[in-house]
Amino acid sequence: MEVTTRLTWNEERSLQKLLGNVSLTLLYKSTVHGCSTEDADQRCTDQGSILIMIYLSDAIFGVFMLGNYPKLNNSGKPNSSFCFSLTEKNNIIETSFLKVNFVPKISGKEPVIFSLDSDTFSIVPDKSTHNIQFNLKEKLRVANSSRATYLECEIFRVEGIMVDPSYIPRIMRVTPHRNKLLSELRAYKPHADMVSKIRILLLGPVGSGKSSFFNSVKSIFQGHVTRQAIVGSDSTSITEQYRTYSVKDGKYGTFLPFVLCDSMGLDETEGEGLCMDDIPHILRGHVPDRYQFNPHKPITPKHPNFITSPSLKDRIHCVAYVLDINSINNLSSKMVAKLKQVHKEVLNCGLAHVALLTKVSNCNEVLQDSFLNMNTSMTSQSQIMNVHSMLDIPISNILMVKNYASREELDSLQDILILSALRQMLRVADNFLEDLPLEEIGNLSPFCSS
Repeated sequence: MEVTTRLTWNEERSLQKLLGNVSLTLLYKSTVHGCSTEDADQRCTDQGSILIMIYLSDAIFGVFMLGNYPKLNNSGKPNSSFCFSLTEKNNIIETSFLKVNFVPKISGKEPVIFSLDSDTFSIVPDKSTHNIQFNLKEKLRVANSSRATYLECEIFRVEGIMVDPSYIPRIMRVTPHRNKLLSELRAYKPHADMVSKIRILLLGPVGSGKSSFFNSVKSIFQGHVTRQAIVGSDSTSITEQYRTYSVKDGKYGTFLPFVLCDSMGLDETEGEGLCMDDIPHILRGHVPDRYQFNPHKPITPKHPNFITSPSLKDRIHCVAYVLDINSINNLSSKMVAKLKQVHKEVLNCGLAHVALLTKVSNCNEVLQDSFLNMNTSMTSQSQIMNVHSMLDIPISNILMVKNYASREELDSLQDILILSALRQMLRVADNFLEDLPLEEIGNLSPFCSS
């Protein structure tokens, strides 16, 4: 008979992401394999890093131990691990952490985890009870009494985790920082409520990752990888329509205060890709959603859906030049000339702008330990400086991401890069709105120069 975990699919996926997209193998389940220390010992000893899950009436308490589960009547080696609690509200898993330097020990009937010479946590399988130190219970928001009956105890083997003490502190910082970014973006409001949504235009060569960036942003807020925008290859632009994508906060949530505008890719060949004469119309807000691009002929006021008098909400507020980080140093002179021509139009409009470098190979290399800033890693310095000199974009506005182009599961480090880039786009767009002359704020006519 197959033994299954008590964890819901949502809870199990949250745990796997929490530990760095690991695999969990159920080794022991108290209601199936027996409620004794010996039963757990036989199944869990020498299995590598483990996860102990205790199911309470209103919460789930967990302990992760880096290294082997200790043998009966023996103490394990001190390790850098952590304990946590999981609670679910409105299909969102909330996690509370506490880092502890554990010395695990199984003595008599109680598997005990010691910290600073005091019992931090222990369980008595024979009685299905647990003992959680008061300060630990308080910090992890476990509401039960200090000694209480649990519903179930499960122990998992954790596969795919780095056996490196520095990895655990990093994992513990990732989720809180990711959640902080999500909270900031959910609470964001455009400067002075001048518009309800910031419009960000994604511009770049064919295959640079414009549509993939939208898909990645949407995936994070949906909680799973999704691909609404069709993605093209490195040589052919699939995007032939102008699309303005809003993003919902969850499947049934409200729309977030930004719109990502996807365009046809730039092509170095004349008569291919986005028509350069379309760009001023896009920036000014004349081009409607789902407009079918024609590489040979730009939109004109005679088009039946041409927006004749766009207001501030219709205009582009920030332009993101999307570039494949692996191709920047090899851009042809014709493509560089096109990018500079586009940038001239953007500057004429006085628009906020950033560069978004996609297809970063190693998120760990880009992110600093504090996650407060993106690190100019050795492998990306030449690309960053190339973009800086080519378009005169401040280095602080040259952002790096790894889109969800092929993988099927979300990754917290990737999320941090994507969310940080989006946050910076909104910040520079706010600067643009704040800088608008008063006479232009109420003027409904196009404000860009010809």
